[in-house]
Amino acid sequence: MCGKVIFIGGGPGDPDLLTLKAYKVIQNAEIIIYAGSLVNKEVLGCAREDAQIYNSASLNLDEIIDLMEKGVSEDKTVARVHTGDPAIYGAIGEQIRELDKKEIKYDIIPGVSSLFATAAALKTELTLPEISQTVIITRPEGRTPKPSTEQIADLARHQATMCIFLGVHMIEDVVKDLLNHYSPETPVGVVQKASWPEEIVIRGTLKDISAMVKDAGITKTAMIVVGPVLDPGDFKASKLYDAKFTHEYRSSD
Repeated sequence: MCGKVIFIGGGPGDPDLLTLKAYKVIQNAEIIIYAGSLVNKEVLGCAREDAQIYNSASLNLDEIIDLMEKGVSEDKTVARVHTGDPAIYGAIGEQIRELDKKEIKYDIIPGVSSLFATAAALKTELTLPEISQTVIITRPEGRTPKPSTEQIADLARHQATMCIFLGVHMIEDVVKDLLNHYSPETPVGVVQKASWPEEIVIRGTLKDISAMVKDAGITKTAMIVVGPVLDPGDFKASKLYDAKFTHEYRSSD
């Protein structure tokens, strides 16, 4: 068998944020399986006219693996397109496990995460000197359970920059957990469909963000970012471009 499965990070939504490598694979793949509930179908605009395209939103794991196995057995390239970067809540782990069992070859192409499209929409750096040097990526517990040590209320102890996926539909509970350790005045940004034409950006604080999100009618496809980096006021510049800082590529004055 010369066929192969290629997992692709389809990016946050804007087709122009698809990597060149991913573009080339989609352009040439005979079979495309995409996460239609999240992936902007315009990302597939470069696909060949005779490509077989399947929306995995209506498929279970066994059906997805069967499509992959059949395609590879026919020496075809199977592009498995996930939203954002597949390493973050991409559900590729169980697919990889099944492919390994069947000794089916696969590669993974990273993509631009909605996390970074959200930061761009908020026009912010997630790490600022002496403000926050740590980013916590998490989600609230829902039908998918979490380890007991990873509850949002516990992670909030660090008061780092926190980026919360898959939680906007329960933002009141998320805020309640965050208030265990963040102050009510802590800045919060919520971005729905970052990088899409219909992108919505909301800024507030922990004391008012729930009401703002509710008023905007946002219930899904949004990222919550919490932390003082969103409104840091004055802060010290990094050493990277400090004229008095010597490093391998530059001597100080």
